[in-house]
Amino acid sequence: MSQVQGNETVKLHYTGKLNNGQVFDSSVQREPVEVKLGEGRLIPGFEKGLVNMKENEKKTITIPKEEAYGEVQKELFQKIPSENLPQDIKPEVGMGLVSKNPDGSERQLRVADVKDGFIIVDANHPLAGQDLTFELELLAIK
Repeated sequence: MSQVQGNETVKLHYTGKLNNGQVFDSSVQREPVEVKLGEGRLIPGFEKGLVNMKENEKKTITIPKEEAYGEVQKELFQKIPSENLPQDIKPEVGMGLVSKNPDGSERQLRVADVKDGFIIVDANHPLAGQDLTFELELLAIK
């Protein structure tokens, strides 16, 4: 029976959980995920967790934040004057916003705080600073 070596295409189901058990993402009710390993499309700890798995194997892995989305970076918090926001937006803590970069690409932001005259936005990945647990089920190695 073959095992994942780290450069194959794999098909799998996963369920991602936070330390408190809250599920933040799962493929179980959707189509299985198919991805080629070694291309940087997965967080490092997730990819490492797949290595040596066999087809139809299930396992649970814990990924430290350093191998997931990293530490929360304070420099990714930014103060935005209220007059720079669109008139139709009433910002609330936790609200998602999208900012356009000069090159036309978009950046996902989260409102971290609302003050009189300005807001604080956070450009960190929403899962930054957290260890993650994944239940994996490897369906196929291609």
